[in-house]
Amino acid sequence: MFRKYRNFLRGISVNRIGQVGVTLTTTAFAGFLFFEFLRLIGVLDNAYIGLITYMLFPAMFVAGLALMPLAWYRYRKQRKKSTRELLIERFDGEDIREGFFGSRVFLVILVLTMVNVLFLAGAGFRTMKFMDEAKFCGTACHSVMGPEWTAYQQSPHSRVKCVECHVGQGVDAVVSAKLNGLRQMALAMLSDYERPIPTPVHQLRPSRETCERCHWPDKFYGNRMVTLTRYDMDRNSTARYTTLQLKIDTGHTAGRGGIHWHVASDNEVRYASVDDKREEILWVDWRQQDGTYKRFENTRLKSKVNEGDYTRIRTMDCVDCHNRVTHVYEDPETAVDDRITRGLVDRSLPFLKREMLAAISDDYPSDEAGLQGIRNHLFGFYRSLDAVQGARMSDQIENAVLVAQDIYKRNIHHHMRIDWNTYPNHLGHQHDGGCFRCHNPNMRDKEGNMIRNGCTLCHSILAYNEANRFQYLYEPDKKNPNYKMHLFLRDEFLNSEQGTLKTR
Repeated sequence: MFRKYRNFLRGISVNRIGQVGVTLTTTAFAGFLFFEFLRLIGVLDNAYIGLITYMLFPAMFVAGLALMPLAWYRYRKQRKKSTRELLIERFDGEDIREGFFGSRVFLVILVLTMVNVLFLAGAGFRTMKFMDEAKFCGTACHSVMGPEWTAYQQSPHSRVKCVECHVGQGVDAVVSAKLNGLRQMALAMLSDYERPIPTPVHQLRPSRETCERCHWPDKFYGNRMVTLTRYDMDRNSTARYTTLQLKIDTGHTAGRGGIHWHVASDNEVRYASVDDKREEILWVDWRQQDGTYKRFENTRLKSKVNEGDYTRIRTMDCVDCHNRVTHVYEDPETAVDDRITRGLVDRSLPFLKREMLAAISDDYPSDEAGLQGIRNHLFGFYRSLDAVQGARMSDQIENAVLVAQDIYKRNIHHHMRIDWNTYPNHLGHQHDGGCFRCHNPNMRDKEGNMIRNGCTLCHSILAYNEANRFQYLYEPDKKNPNYKMHLFLRDEFLNSEQGTLKTR
């Protein structure tokens, strides 16, 4: 059998083009099987090997198949003979003699064609599976996607494949995504891409098709208790607690709208922004029960509203607030607080919070300089504070250095021009963005009424930077200057809970 196949290859290798085609096809076929075998036994597990196996080899195989008929066509033109005459010259008489099922050459071509079809189908299936893997998305174009891959691996959605959100369901979505991916891969090879990657990503599938496959807004009920732990900049890094009762309801069960009222099926909120960043909102429309819209315009940006200086109208969905739900870049202070809370560093180190924050927040020229600068800063500070204590606690200091460096490596990527302020997170309102983009005194309707922005609109406050997690539930001290605020917040929480219980 092998001798017949070898004779057939010699017969179709009529010129240089045919020889190249045979070489490409045979090499790609053997290479694909060999690399796939190594993958199955666990020897190879690398995105770059996958690029060779599932993209290079199939491309070589198809190119080789295309060259073979081209070579035969040119050979016929050069010899000026019919196909039968050329077959007689290239093959033995036994090979071209017609039998009951055709000649041997015909049968070999038929068998090889079936093998080629099966091979291409299998390779195509494996290629699609490979391109759907998160490791391919994150590591195949490492220089571009390295920061996103790093953030993704430590996100709440690290077990959700990239394609679940970036591709979606259906043939149209897959074809569109793969064509766009080929374009992006070509741009990456030419180093012709923006740094940092611009957001929001316009190719992202609508949240109704992605987020709501797992997170159905109508099923968000009641409230959710959250305690945020922050640490002071003092010597002991004293813990302070903020406890919030988040009102996450859509409004169907509690009789009032909570945070997810904005995306409830009965409601529609649309808005226009100054630019694609969606950080400055020009106006907000809220659909009324009669189908009309009530508009709130940003009085601070009145000139731009009148000029119609906005990109496009957008209907509010999940990602308008949860814009960094997977590729989460941390705020430096929040990152340090989180590591202390999780017990990853020893809080007995003097001024731990202050010095870790100062070390990672400094302006370094490169990633390597940043890591070394963090080490120099922390060791230098503790040696200058108390050389004896610094030597005694060297292990704790070394651990603090490693944790601070890990924070830095996760969030700062100089080659992609990503720093602490590159990607703001709109969830909540820790800084000026988030909820306050719309819920601010500048957003007013024709009658001058503004969008509600009270502190207890979306959450009850049980403690705010207090030593006790539930400080405001205790009887307030009348001598305390914040007595009235404590009393109001306690009563608001109790009344809110009572109203929620009545609807259940």
